[in-house]
Amino acid sequence: MTEPYTLTLSEMTAAIRRKKLSPVELAESLLARIDSLESAVKAWVTIPRASLLKEARRCEQEAARGKFRGPLHGIPIGVKDIFYTAGIRTTGGSKIFEKFVPEFDSTAVARLKKAGALILGKTATTEFAMADPAPTCNPWNPTHTPGGSSSGSAAAVATSMCPGALGSQTGGSVLRPAAYCGVVGLKPTAGRISRYGVFPLAYTLDQVGVLARTAEDAALLLTSLSGFDPRDPVSSREPAADYARLRPPARRPLRIGLIRAFYKKNSAKAVWRNLEDALKKISRAGAWVEEVKMPASFAAVPDAHHIIQKAEAAAFHERLFERHRDLYRPKLRELIEVGLLVPGIDYLRAQKIKGLFRREMKMVLKDYDCLISPATSSAAPKGLASTGNPWFQVPWSLSGLPTVGLPSGLDSQGLPLAIQLIGKPFEEGPLLAAARWCEEVIGIALYRKLIEQ
Repeated sequence: MTEPYTLTLSEMTAAIRRKKLSPVELAESLLARIDSLESAVKAWVTIPRASLLKEARRCEQEAARGKFRGPLHGIPIGVKDIFYTAGIRTTGGSKIFEKFVPEFDSTAVARLKKAGALILGKTATTEFAMADPAPTCNPWNPTHTPGGSSSGSAAAVATSMCPGALGSQTGGSVLRPAAYCGVVGLKPTAGRISRYGVFPLAYTLDQVGVLARTAEDAALLLTSLSGFDPRDPVSSREPAADYARLRPPARRPLRIGLIRAFYKKNSAKAVWRNLEDALKKISRAGAWVEEVKMPASFAAVPDAHHIIQKAEAAAFHERLFERHRDLYRPKLRELIEVGLLVPGIDYLRAQKIKGLFRREMKMVLKDYDCLISPATSSAAPKGLASTGNPWFQVPWSLSGLPTVGLPSGLDSQGLPLAIQLIGKPFEEGPLLAAARWCEEVIGIALYRKLIEQ
């Protein structure tokens, strides 16, 4: 019999609906998987076993009566430890909040619950989703970083300790760990998923995302998470969709723009070769691929992002930092100290560049279904003192454009490599449809290799 933890999220939901799998059996299988791997991977901070199994039994009873709470009925999901979870400890990866237990759920968690999902546990994060690493190891090689800041979420999904998890991205904190750990990462358009009840890092850059094993699974999660929330001032009223049902256009080939500038120059040889191999498969399957010219504002993106992130992190943490300076870890402490010195004119100029870049990228994207580039500059670097370089995702965090990262191979050391697709604002449906098509054409499912090990 197939162990329930080996199923994808989509397979789990179908099996529960058909009464071939019980939510209790699924929860117990995932807990057993965690027990067997957690000492080596260190993906979790808190696992509320008693409440998880209690809620799983309720879901099992409801399913037996033909009652389902929503599309994720009985599915345990991991939650990055910066999302408020009512009655479950939420530390933000910080000593300052190591005993903090929220009284309410973040909007993202509340929507998962409304869709029928169960909270499996809180996954490890860098401190306040910044650079100081979590204790998590890369499941492909424990001497290499899993990436950050959604370290635990990526590692837990990669090792099949959970079928999907919440993450967040301010620079590269969803797609980078997804790439390093060999899973799918999705950062939708800024404003698509509410950030209410999430520890902030940089107010105008923070975006909620998901990590999953397949593009279809990511689409299922996005369907449940999307929608306007008046408690998040940047939440969008753009209508959401059932993203898992959407398909690429049937009457013409996909039109994909290749971003060569900056990416090839800054990619390891194995990374660019892997992208070229993926492009050959995509082109042979019928997609139309051509190189795209990036706008002039692209060159200013890294500096603009860095200034905004520093200034906004300092603004949020200023009072807390005054009281608990010694409890902050070194990299975040330095970021705040520098951010407090950022001149207002520099911050406003950076915001102007952000707006210009977003407008110019909308013009670039008008002739394409999506753009494509490597997801990271290299495979996961060796060592656990860093979470890797976020710059391949930074343009899409600054502009707020939706991105999907797809596993696309292994390097010579057996570490995952990935590509990323960039879509038009609030067109996650077509982007995910393109991602599902590319995923099928490339034919890489790295998570299965970890199951077989």
